[in-house]
Amino acid sequence: MASAASSGAFDFEPAGELKIGQVGIANLRVRTLDVDKLGQEMRERVARAPKLFARAAVVVDFGALSATPDAPTARALLQALRDAGVLPVALAYGSSDNEALAVDLGLPLLAKFRAQYEPAASDRGESLKPERKASTPEAAAPASASPAPLPKGAPGTGEPGLVQTAPVRSGQQVYAENCDLTVVTAVGAGAEVIADGSIHIYGALRGRALAGAQGNGNARIFCRAFHAELVAIAGHYKVLEDLPKDLRGKAVQIWLDAGELKIAALGEA
Repeated sequence: MASAASSGAFDFEPAGELKIGQVGIANLRVRTLDVDKLGQEMRERVARAPKLFARAAVVVDFGALSATPDAPTARALLQALRDAGVLPVALAYGSSDNEALAVDLGLPLLAKFRAQYEPAASDRGESLKPERKASTPEAAAPASASPAPLPKGAPGTGEPGLVQTAPVRSGQQVYAENCDLTVVTAVGAGAEVIADGSIHIYGALRGRALAGAQGNGNARIFCRAFHAELVAIAGHYKVLEDLPKDLRGKAVQIWLDAGELKIAALGEA
């Protein structure tokens, strides 16, 4: 008879290890529900920057629409996006109708993309603030209670943000949650650095840099040698083909001005 060990009775190693982490996913905020136009716009993006968008994972956000689309229309949009060359993988978190639509489509909801747009003014010019669901009794305490301490590295704490001392190489991603990110060396081509605050790169930026990842429009990106594939602040981005050629290789800073992404040599902004 086979022993317990040989039969695997004492083998406690899992067949697969599941971890939840930060991933770089594009977010498509639908402002006008025109399936043909949305598909064509995405096809043009893929053609303009295939290394960035071809077969890219995309979250579809219907939060800017006055009503959640019906399932047939949503399916037509998902197919148009696939035909354009990207892969819709989820819906952005929204109303109960949006949740029901996600179930009907067989897609998950990603809540993080909801807050990304809310700090900015909406299409109606109203000021929106992120909604936070209380997950514990402490989180549901009244406003008169003592405020929770800010996360380490958040603006106003006096604490340093995340400091990356090793080069960020192709295929790697570094995410600074609730704080700034400082990269002491370089960000290689195909690498990605993300921060909820600002990003400071003391070497060359050859990959992607996304600051203000949760909607902070005051975040900035600084780098000593500018060769980026993509830069973004609070969801506003530019890809390599849109970046000014006269600034390549120079020390630059990147910021938002009235919703427009600006790039200038350091000392000239």
